Amino acid sequence: MKKISKFLIAFVSVLTVACNADDVDNRPVLSGTAIPEVVSPKTGDAFVLLEEDASKEAAMFSWSSAEYSAAVAVDYTVLMDKQGGDFTAPITLATTKNVLSTSVSVKQLNQSAIDLGGKPDEVSSFDIMIRSKVASGGIQESTKIATITVTPYSGRVDYNFEEWYLVGDATVSGWDNNKGNQILFRSATDPKEYKFTGYFKAGAFKTIRDLGNWIPMYGGKNGSLVYRGSDADADPVSFEIATSGYYTFTMNIETLKYTLVPYIATAAPAYTTIGIIGSSTPKGWDGSTAMVQSTFDKHIWSLGITSLKEGELKFRANDSWDVAWGATTAFSGMSSNAAGSANIPVAKSKYVIYFNDLDGSYLMIPNQG
Repeated sequence: MKKISKFLIAFVSVLTVACNADDVDNRPVLSGTAIPEVVSPKTGDAFVLLEEDASKEAAMFSWSSAEYSAAVAVDYTVLMDKQGGDFTAPITLATTKNVLSTSVSVKQLNQSAIDLGGKPDEVSSFDIMIRSKVASGGIQESTKIATITVTPYSGRVDYNFEEWYLVGDATVSGWDNNKGNQILFRSATDPKEYKFTGYFKAGAFKTIRDLGNWIPMYGGKNGSLVYRGSDADADPVSFEIATSGYYTFTMNIETLKYTLVPYIATAAPAYTTIGIIGSSTPKGWDGSTAMVQSTFDKHIWSLGITSLKEGELKFRANDSWDVAWGATTAFSGMSSNAAGSANIPVAKSKYVIYFNDLDGSYLMIPNQG
């Protein structure tokens, strides 16, 4: 009797499992019964965007509800593509769950228009579509596309600073005024103060602002800068380096003072690589983007035109967190490799980047290329 009972229990268990498997295989696939359609904005709506309104709302985007053959949670995605695009590579303006509207800021709509090929201060047309999806994979897309026009502003990063470069036989470029000249690092707190700590050969040098031009220029003697602002001005005396070695040169173009003092670099570590890492960088926080080491001065690193996202970054040595530099100021400053140093804030743009591992000086020039 006990054997029969056990047999029946086992049989029922197998039957139950089989039925459950059949239920999974034969469960109904949700089908859409109503497609989400764009309600606002409407076809023909025009958006002329202004930079001073970047943080404001451009528009409230809304759409009709998607319906499926069963009551389920629905994810909505608001998509934007160039007019006539096939939405295979659209911009996602927003995603919601069971919500039929979302606010889109001026800054977001502006950047989306530019990313899709829109040109600053020119009218371009774009299509808006709604995509709905449920957990089982049921996807529906708008059958009626709303076509809007957007006139974006440039979206360029506000950067009102001057760059100054070294030129002379004491420097990497010699007396060529447009041959990879060493840039001066700018103070984070005083935009008129510039500094460079690095290697100089015995010889002389001056500073120029515009590569390829000899004016404006600074030379100097005995701690005082001498300015040359036009071709009619006399050529200023050069800064002199008596003995090849490392020096710190600073100049302030407001006070017209400079200093040039020896720097002891013998104890400075030599790094195999320096790279940028962070949420704004191409590899995010998962890996460093390598910089290029100067062949003239092993402590100077640069990175050509590089697209960075809105976010933050640090400079990191040898692809390791043993030595990493951070700071709180955008564009320029002197970073620290102390534990817990801050992340450098970055606005979305293309940058040319410079770094000095002797003192942590960095310079990030936006809007390149």
